[in-house]
Amino acid sequence: MAFASLLEHVGGMGRFQVASVLLLALPVLMMASHNLLQNFTAATSDHRCRLRWEANATGLDPQDLLRVSVPHSEQCRRFVTPQWWLLEANGSAPNSSWPETEPCRDGWTYDRSVFTSTIITEWDLVCSSRGLKQLAQSLYMAGVLVGGIVFGGLSDRFGRRSLLTWCYLQMGTMGTCSSFAPTFTVYCIFRFLTGMAFSGIVLNSVSLSALEWMPTRTRALVGTFMGYCYTTGQFLLAGIAYAIPDWRWLQLTVSLPFFCFFLYSWWLTESARWLVMVGKSHQALKELQKVARMNGKKEEGDKLDIEVKGSGRVPWVVSGALRSYMQKEMASSRSHHTVVDLVRTPVVRRISCCLCFVWFSTSFAYYGLAMDLQNFDFNIYVIQLVFGAVDIPAKLVSIFTITFVGRRFTQSVALILAGLAILANILVPRDLRTLRTALAVFGKGCLAASFNCVFLYTGELYPTVIRQTGMGLANTMARLGSITAPLVKMAGDVFPTLPFIIYGAAPVVSGLVAVFLPETRDTALPETVEDVEGRTQPQKDEAKHLQVPLQSTQPSGTTGPC
Repeated sequence: MAFASLLEHVGGMGRFQVASVLLLALPVLMMASHNLLQNFTAATSDHRCRLRWEANATGLDPQDLLRVSVPHSEQCRRFVTPQWWLLEANGSAPNSSWPETEPCRDGWTYDRSVFTSTIITEWDLVCSSRGLKQLAQSLYMAGVLVGGIVFGGLSDRFGRRSLLTWCYLQMGTMGTCSSFAPTFTVYCIFRFLTGMAFSGIVLNSVSLSALEWMPTRTRALVGTFMGYCYTTGQFLLAGIAYAIPDWRWLQLTVSLPFFCFFLYSWWLTESARWLVMVGKSHQALKELQKVARMNGKKEEGDKLDIEVKGSGRVPWVVSGALRSYMQKEMASSRSHHTVVDLVRTPVVRRISCCLCFVWFSTSFAYYGLAMDLQNFDFNIYVIQLVFGAVDIPAKLVSIFTITFVGRRFTQSVALILAGLAILANILVPRDLRTLRTALAVFGKGCLAASFNCVFLYTGELYPTVIRQTGMGLANTMARLGSITAPLVKMAGDVFPTLPFIIYGAAPVVSGLVAVFLPETRDTALPETVEDVEGRTQPQKDEAKHLQVPLQSTQPSGTTGPC
């Protein structure tokens, strides 16, 4: 492609690209801090009903007062009247019946030895209100979904850098406002808007770092580097949360850096590809020359020639190669494709249906595990570190199998193994904490490998003309999975193992569905829907097609494969 050649002309992977990737990677380090933040800001501590009387007012020992006021191990109810008989060695209940209890009308007392303050202790999100904790996370994920739709379209209209700058500001502002939220409702609103900004940052960071300013040969490397930055961010979150046990200060700490990112984002360079498509010819040339200077190719940048035709609607032409590139780009922009094209033809329809299962289940099970760290009865900070660390070998193994075995094998096996690990955990007794944690970590690693594979696989399965539409569908299904995961957790109030049965069954089913996807290893990216449909022609048609050159003996006949 001519534009890729032009990037090589102005320095390829030079100083400009390295600096841009590093500046865009710093915010990614903090992205996990917001995505997984509620593991710590919404951690549930041991709690019990607040007592009516203080110990010094009754003359009783605090433990004795607790004994006569609250049933043993009860977190949500208390005795209507003090049960003094419980202080007697051989005491029995009056009338041989268990005393009447009532809800905690005066609030709750919390164990603050680990978390001095959380949204749970702040707004008493326990007992009958415990479902609000999962609702808060689902609303954040709903913001991520809405942000992907809103900022994806706006970035095509107003530019990648402009929207990225705005999203940095929105993330910092809404995150800071969350830390000062006076009520739970206001907190949820700010978290929703924070989720929207998260999506905008992810979408535009990928565009500027791994796609639109990078030479083709380095895109996979840059994408992997950004992925590991997110993994490192999980370590960072564990350290920050350990140092700051108060939820308001923790929320503020992970939000303030985005104001710094907002300030230096003005230095970032707008995508020349986008400038091409919207007709900003002169600015595009200036950006290319700026890149050339930074990469030590000033003379090459000065040689770039610009030609603006007519009223400027024909954007720009830089050399014959770029003219050819622009013709292809403009032809592509004039062709109209809609979401209907994802299900219009048989093969693409099968791909879309299978990928919906894969994306939904991967995200659903991933967040089902990653947002339930307290379930494993281990130190939550250590678990966060281990859950982050497992991504490193998981992604390395997935890269190896993707490259040398195949995409379909990697996708299917990763999902099935993840589901089996989650289901196996149901059968392990709770006192075998190490085994339960090991299975969960293994499952989370498999889901990380699945994510690593499906990002690449989806882009290779869809043709160029509907690739972004297909990625949009995939993003929507992933966000629906992440929204649903916390809500399914609420089913555990009825049947404790039900959420894990669902979390485990979903990836197993999707792993089996992934078998029906076509393999894309060592195949060229399809450009049109017809290219995708043509991959499934019977082998006999392909053999007949390959025999045509051998049957033609006339000089004017076909001399090579079509």
